[in-house]
Amino acid sequence: MTSSSTPSADTAATGAPRPGGSALLAGRPVSRIGYGAMQLERLHGDRPAAIALLRRAVELGVDHIDTAQFYGDGLVNGLIREAIRPADGVLVVTKVGADPDTGGPVRIRLAQRPQELRASVEDNLAGLGVDQLALVNLRRADSGPGLRAEGDQVVDIDDQLAELVALRDEGKIGAIGLSSVTVDGLRRAIPAGIACVQNAYSLVTRDDEDMLALCVAEGIAWVPYFPLGSAFAGMPKVTDEPAVRAAGQALGSTPPQIGLAWLLRHAPNVLLIPGTADPDHLEANIAAGTIALDDATLAALDAVPTRSAAVALPATG
Repeated sequence: MTSSSTPSADTAATGAPRPGGSALLAGRPVSRIGYGAMQLERLHGDRPAAIALLRRAVELGVDHIDTAQFYGDGLVNGLIREAIRPADGVLVVTKVGADPDTGGPVRIRLAQRPQELRASVEDNLAGLGVDQLALVNLRRADSGPGLRAEGDQVVDIDDQLAELVALRDEGKIGAIGLSSVTVDGLRRAIPAGIACVQNAYSLVTRDDEDMLALCVAEGIAWVPYFPLGSAFAGMPKVTDEPAVRAAGQALGSTPPQIGLAWLLRHAPNVLLIPGTADPDHLEANIAAGTIALDDATLAALDAVPTRSAAVALPATG
């Protein structure tokens, strides 16, 4: 799903300007505002609408899409396979470390053992219809909200990386990333070659500031999930902050746009993957890349206190 053409730093392969500008991911420039495909599952009853949403993202210059085979038990990967063309030059990033659990309360279960990672790579290859996955994120269970490993799902990161490096050597994956990882885990993984880190991070949940600094120093892309705060009940949300609302009112923007714009300004290696199933929300997310935060507004946002995003759930949900 990656075009053989080489787009410029400012434009995608389609010729559209890259939303938010560009930054490097797995050695190539991509739009700093990409698209997280998880919420496409909400359009399971309207496949044409889901395809149209993906096509609109590409038209708007998005050339970084984040997915996983366990999103909708293969539904989302199938939509991407149908909608995204080689000429679009889209870097499709997927992840392993979990499998679908449609009957469970959180609809996924951890699949951390090396043989499970390999099986998930094969499932992603088949679901996306490609010979190589450009970038695969290892979804750990070490930090942030979500599942925690128990029993045979407690697997040393070195064993997991050995399997992913073998898959990379076999040509089945192009690059390796990490998700829900600690800074110590990242340090252990860096010698294997890490392209990106996906952790829960936003204006109101900045526990991983040291890890972000390490990623900047090592040239590793920082791809925050929950960029507007957590979807879990009781967790902090960026849009609830008075400083965010005030900035939005002053700049004629929405609070979510302010939260995304702050992330883009906060560090040069930040790549965003906001997800939505709504075309209007997609347009609004893309427009966040044009918002300029002046020094006074930025200082007010920087002063917002950080809160913990850690909510652990058992490994089986």
